[in-house]
Formats: sequence, C-alpha cells, structure tokens
Amino acid sequence: MRRSGAGFLLGYHGCDATVAEQLLEGVPFEISRNPYDWLGWGAYFWENDPERGLDWARLMQARGAPITTPAVVGAIIDPGLCLDLTTQASLQVIRTAYDVAKQLTEGRGETLIENTDTFRRERDCAVLNVLYESLPEPKFQTARGIFTEGGPLYEGAHMMSRTHVQIAVRDLSCIKGVFRVAL
Repeated sequence: MRRSGAGFLLGYHGCDATVAEQLLEGVPFEISRNPYDWLGWGAYFWENDPERGLDWARLMQARGAPITTPAVVGAIIDPGLCLDLTTQASLQVIRTAYDVAKQLTEGRGETLIENTDTFRRERDCAVLNVLYESLPEPKFQTARGIFTEGGPLYEGAHMMSRTHVQIAVRDLSCIKGVFRVAL
C-alpha cells in the first residue's frame, strides 16, 4: 500500500440544492452504501468535471430521487492512501480480493453476486468492500477509477462519450474543503 502521489484532487458532487448548502455550511458528506457502488462504499465525486456532477443530480431527479433543484458542490480531496485503479499495483490487490470474496462466499455455500449491468456493479462493490474490510491498518482512505461509459464519441471512436474518473472517499477527513460551483 502506498500513499498517493497525486496531491490534492478536485471532486464534484451532484446533489439537491438544499444538500449543497448544508455541505457548504460544514455538514459532513454521507457515505453511500448502495450495493452497486462501483468503488465500494464511500462519498462519491466526479474528478475535475463539475458538469458531470450536475448531470448526475439531474439524472437522479429524473429517476425519482429526492432532488428538487439539482446542484453540484466542489471538494478539495487529499487522496491519502488511495486504491487507484489506474495502477497495476492496485489492480493486482483487487484481483486478490476477488479470490478472497469468492472463497468466503463459496464457504457459506453461496455464489458471488454478479454485476447487473455497466451501471449496477454489485460484484465490484462486494469485492472492494471485502478488500477494505480485510486489510489491516492503515486502510485505503479513497478509491479512484476511470469508467468508460456512453456510446462512441464519434463514428469509429474507441473513446466513449461519458468516460469519467470517479473518486470514492471512505475516510471523510480526506475532504479538506468544500466550495460553491457556478455553472
């Protein structure tokens, strides 16, 4: 395990305007504990992309989430001990965690949960949560991953139209500040 060399990151969190105001006033972010969270449990941010954070809030509103006025807030994040899915070292740790998760599940006479689709990643969430819980101290404080999403950016492209980097903050002390975003 190593400390991230990335320095501070800017993350953007889509939410309701009332939640945004509370965050700006110092109310802590909530840890998402959905069974399909891509990077396991944590407070989720879009790295360097406030528009994507706002798009997310709008999408959640359209899906019936309790969002009256979509908004986005920015956060200054110290990645600390980061599980960075852009590095081979982190990917190998996750491969090993998969083996542990599979053995634990089979030991209970069950089958490891599957990912439902590209948006609902129950298996990925379960594997990463097993990883987080099975490690001795110090534990990963954040996780960071690149996700390809959407259709091709243009005809014949291998770049996808909604590719993004997400950050899941597990240790809220890594959030060093919150700021208002004007879009």
